[in-house]
Amino acid sequence: MTKLTLNRRRFMGTAAMTGVALASPAYLRRANAAGDEVNIWTYNDFVPEAFKKQFEADTGIKVNVRLVDDQGKQFNLLAAEAPNPTVDIMTVAGHRFLQFIDSELLAPLDTDRLSNWGNINPTFSESDWATINGNKWGAPILSGMEVLSYNTDLVTAEEAQSWDTLFSEKYKGQTAYIIQDMMSIVMLMKGYDGNMVAYMDDPDKAAAIVEEAKQFLIEKKPLVRKYYDSGAEFQQMMVNQDIALGHSWNGPAAALINDGFPLAMTIPREGSYGFVYTFNIANNAPNADNAYAFLDAILASPEIGASMTKASGFISTYKGASEYLTDLERKSTSFSEEELANLQFFRAEANELKYGLVDPAVEAIKAA
Repeated sequence: MTKLTLNRRRFMGTAAMTGVALASPAYLRRANAAGDEVNIWTYNDFVPEAFKKQFEADTGIKVNVRLVDDQGKQFNLLAAEAPNPTVDIMTVAGHRFLQFIDSELLAPLDTDRLSNWGNINPTFSESDWATINGNKWGAPILSGMEVLSYNTDLVTAEEAQSWDTLFSEKYKGQTAYIIQDMMSIVMLMKGYDGNMVAYMDDPDKAAAIVEEAKQFLIEKKPLVRKYYDSGAEFQQMMVNQDIALGHSWNGPAAALINDGFPLAMTIPREGSYGFVYTFNIANNAPNADNAYAFLDAILASPEIGASMTKASGFISTYKGASEYLTDLERKSTSFSEEELANLQFFRAEANELKYGLVDPAVEAIKAA
């Protein structure tokens, strides 16, 4: 197999460079907040570096970012710190709201304190999943989906139309995926409800379905090169040509496409799931006023939303953000109508049931 020649230093610097197209300082001066710091747990590239520096300069608030790579790990860390967390803002996916809310780890979001709330597309800010118990719980910032990404020099478009290819002998040792996310997709592949909403009144059936998915992934374990956690790890494996295809979020895949890497992504015919990332304020946040100042500033303009898309590859929830993207960037964040017809959104109603079963199953797969 011939290695693709790619300037890795140039690629790894792309995300940092895309942060320059931000709002003018005037947007940020609106915060007018005094204080020392705001502590944020979030994914790589969700806080553009140029925005961070400008916010710090204009408000005097130091932004401390701690990178996370898994919702379950973040939940466990926050729960361990309760009721006095060290974090002010964290990034929670909309479909996991209930787990955090029921454990009293999030504070209801006071949108009256966010003058820029109206800059979010109401498709996201006013959707059913965004309101729970009559409250908003997070500011939607980026949306995305789980896709099958593949090196177009090594894998055909026809092969990529099915998740089965990810588990084929042909690509043994050339695949990678996030186990927890693949559990939902495997359930979907087998004709089940990966959200587990259909089994809320039948926990025994839910347990049997999770067990079936777990045994499938254990059986297929000899085929996978690596279980990974972060989008950056997936990108590096692709760039190094350690893998030919893998399950990924569309964001990291889009970033590779925009850098010129021979990558494509699909929503396979068996289906997949979409999700929305939100910025949330921790219950008893130590710097709540600064947290609101940060949220209002980062919602200030479509340019900021576009910069987040450029850096992360995920789709901005901001009105007008696409106007600040290139044609290639728009292309890398869109899918055909046929593919979108195969997409479902993660739902939260059965999360306690689902993740109570899935999280232990993931550990069992790793240990097998």
